[in-house]
Amino acid sequence: MVQSVELLLDASSESAVRSQWTVLADAELPSQASRHSASNRPHITLFAAHSIPADVDAILSRRFMQPSFEVRLGGYIVFGGKQFVLARSVIPSRALLRLHHDVYAAAAGSSGISAHIEPGSWTPHVTLARRITPDQLGYAISLLGSAVVIGDCGPIRRWDGDEKAEWLLTPPSN
Repeated sequence: MVQSVELLLDASSESAVRSQWTVLADAELPSQASRHSASNRPHITLFAAHSIPADVDAILSRRFMQPSFEVRLGGYIVFGGKQFVLARSVIPSRALLRLHHDVYAAAAGSSGISAHIEPGSWTPHVTLARRITPDQLGYAISLLGSAVVIGDCGPIRRWDGDEKAEWLLTPPSN
């Protein structure tokens, strides 16, 4: 499975993304809305590996406060082969790129690091749907519209895909 460090979104940005999940689900298209666990939240993956040592959590918790910069979701991007992942691009600000670099540097001793997460190869995004077919893509995007979403960062969390568990590394802002 995967271990990750993720940047959550503020409440209004999270709501905007969840609304898009609902639009897709209501049209009977693949959607992240179909994942019903409490941990299923819109996020930007900052780091991913097969295993992240516990001491990395301690380092990240000591080193980072909740980031305070604007997050801007832009156009749609597609990843994959036979079936695709449909996502919103995240326009990479200097602050976001710095955060990604710093998290990557702190967690670089992890095993099985995904190559696509390395600085210079990373494509920041928020996932809308997995396993969407090529025939469904155009229809899905036409339903979603083109509004840019502008908001702020939420806290940084850790996700353990083996245990299906999440925990915050930074406290949420008040």
